[in-house]
Amino acid sequence: MSDDDTENSGTENNVSEAPASTPSEGIMGQIDNYFGISKAGSSVEGEIRAGVTTFLTMAYILIVNPLMLSGGDITFLDDPSTPEFEGFATGIPFNDALVATAVASFIACIIMGLWANLPFALAPGMGLNAYFLYTVCFGMGVPWDIALAAVFVEGLLFVGLSYAGARTAMINAIPKDLKIATMAGIGLFLTIIGMQNAGWIVDNPATLIDFTNAGAWTHESGQFWALIGLVAMGALMAREQKGAIMIGILGISIVGWMIVPGSDAPSEFFSSPDNPSDTVGAVFSALGNAGDPIEGSTYGGWGSFLMVVIAFFFVDIFDTAGTLYGVGRMAGKVNDDDELENADEAFMADAAGTTIGAVMGTSTVTTYIESASGIEEGGKTGLTAVVVGFLFLLGVFFSDVFIAIPAYATAPALMVIGAMMMRGVGDIKWDDIEIAIPAFLTIALMPFAYSIADGIAWGVISYVAIKFAVGKYEEIIKNQILMIITVLMTMFYLGPGDQTTFDYIFDLLN
Repeated sequence: MSDDDTENSGTENNVSEAPASTPSEGIMGQIDNYFGISKAGSSVEGEIRAGVTTFLTMAYILIVNPLMLSGGDITFLDDPSTPEFEGFATGIPFNDALVATAVASFIACIIMGLWANLPFALAPGMGLNAYFLYTVCFGMGVPWDIALAAVFVEGLLFVGLSYAGARTAMINAIPKDLKIATMAGIGLFLTIIGMQNAGWIVDNPATLIDFTNAGAWTHESGQFWALIGLVAMGALMAREQKGAIMIGILGISIVGWMIVPGSDAPSEFFSSPDNPSDTVGAVFSALGNAGDPIEGSTYGGWGSFLMVVIAFFFVDIFDTAGTLYGVGRMAGKVNDDDELENADEAFMADAAGTTIGAVMGTSTVTTYIESASGIEEGGKTGLTAVVVGFLFLLGVFFSDVFIAIPAYATAPALMVIGAMMMRGVGDIKWDDIEIAIPAFLTIALMPFAYSIADGIAWGVISYVAIKFAVGKYEEIIKNQILMIITVLMTMFYLGPGDQTTFDYIFDLLN
């Protein structure tokens, strides 16, 4: 294997399996042939293991998303400084949100696996669900069904753009160095999430974040066992142990249940959800009311509705694009022209998941950076995504089991993957300041701003601005798609009154 092959594959040096000489017969052989598993240098067993690993790192969304969408995890509601939110809830039942999360994730993963044949998992996105809750429902006073209607419209827009290949054209228009920087930035983003989940870094009003008090690192602490998990995963991967990340997650979970206070084993393994009758199809009736102003709120009708759609649209399109490219490059799914394999189909999976998820009762579906854990485990084909999808569907009936997996058990996996995603950063032209500054902003802003979309946006804006400042107009003008992207992003971030350019335009039109 060449050095280039090693760099692009992402897993050959540690846990991936050697190509099978001849696909097996029967159903396993049919699965192998459909996904091209042996050709990709993997095996059915390896793909299943990768799917389980990916699911374990993102299973938290089955609980976190319903809690957020229902308003059940909003700790500030009892804060006297926010009396307008006291006792407030969205109205979405927890059970309905749970089923919607599982079904939307299942459908999106199945499409990603069977059609795009890529090992990427999808689910309702963190950050987008926060925007749905805090900004739209609580901040603007928008009813949950109208907010879901905005997500539904966003999904339909994505379906159209994905079908036309426009989303693929967008990501291809971004300079190669910035796309490489995106992968590195996502790696740091994963790392800071992992360190937070491990309890290693905490809030600090003076420095924003700080390393946790060393006194907290006892044998009964999650911080300590996260460290043990990190060392164990690293050692297993160094020894080329198959299933290293999955072994680490399950091992630390079991130990944590026995030793760490508050980390309890699941009390029951099976639970049956109720029929999600309150949310399914609610978006259709809500669309008829979306143009009506809401008394006592800042929601002003169609202008506000379109602003919400645009905000969802903007964040999701670049969050998904960045994640797809980052994990795609890690998986060796980026060709010699720096284009993602089956990008149109991948974007369509995201769009379909968002549309169907809104109909079921959940916020925007997006590709998860945790997909990198399964890729690092050896996942190379769509079978990995299919496995994740079915596990999400089963997760509705075994939610207590997945709730019980402690955050400090999955945290080391995110840190390991973060390290792996940094390996391409040396390919950036750091000696070219016109590239170096935008690339650095892309990398730095993702963890510091806690947003993949913000990192991509300001990397692109600074790249175009510097090129114009040094007189290299032609390099930019000939890339018309990049120009359009830059104008839209600049309008979004630098509009009058804090990201309200589009709302401002709607007011003028009215």
